[in-house]
Amino acid sequence: MDLAKNGHNSERGNPTLERRAIAAAKRGEWDAIHYLYVRYADDVLAYVRSILGDHHAAEDVTQNVFAKLMGAIQRYEERGAIPFAGWIMRVARNAALDYLRARRQIPVEEVRAADPGDEGRELEQRQCLKAALASLPSEQREVLVLRHLLGLSPPEIAARLERSESSVHGLHHRGRAALRAALIELEAGPEVVA
Repeated sequence: MDLAKNGHNSERGNPTLERRAIAAAKRGEWDAIHYLYVRYADDVLAYVRSILGDHHAAEDVTQNVFAKLMGAIQRYEERGAIPFAGWIMRVARNAALDYLRARRQIPVEEVRAADPGDEGRELEQRQCLKAALASLPSEQREVLVLRHLLGLSPPEIAARLERSESSVHGLHHRGRAALRAALIELEAGPEVVA
C-alpha cells in the first residue's frame, strides 16, 4: 500500500483510506504506520501536552506511542462506537498517565516554591488551582482540561473520550461547579465585582 503518494492533507478525513492504513499497519507495513503518524501525531501531541503540561515530555510520550503502535495496533478492532481517533487518544492518555506515575516521586510544589521568579500570590493561586483540579474526579478533570486548556469543542471531546456529547456536557457542567466549590473552599474562588 503506497500511502505516501495519497496526499495526507487532502485525505485527512477519508475513512476508507484510514481503514486501509489500519489493515496495512496490522500486516506490518511501515508506510501505513507512517501515514497514521502523519495523520494523528499533532493531535496526540496536543492532547498529551494538555495532560503533562510539559512540551518536551509530551514529545517523548508521543514518540513512544507511535514507536509502540506496530504492536499495539493488533489490539484495535474497528467498531462503530470506537473510531481509531478515539482509540489512539486512549492509548496516548494511558501513556501520559504512565509517564506521570513514573515521575510521581518528584515533589512538584517544592520545585515550584524554589523558583525565584514567582510572586507569592501567583504561586499560591497556581497551587490552589492544582489542588482543586486534583480533587475532581478524573473524568471531570479530563473534560475541563480538554475544553479549557486544549480548546476542544464538546463534539471533539466526545470523540476523543468515546462518550456521547451529552455525557461530555454533563461532565463539563459538574466539573466546573465542583472546581468552583473547591476553589471557594480553598479561599481562592473567583471574585465577584459588585
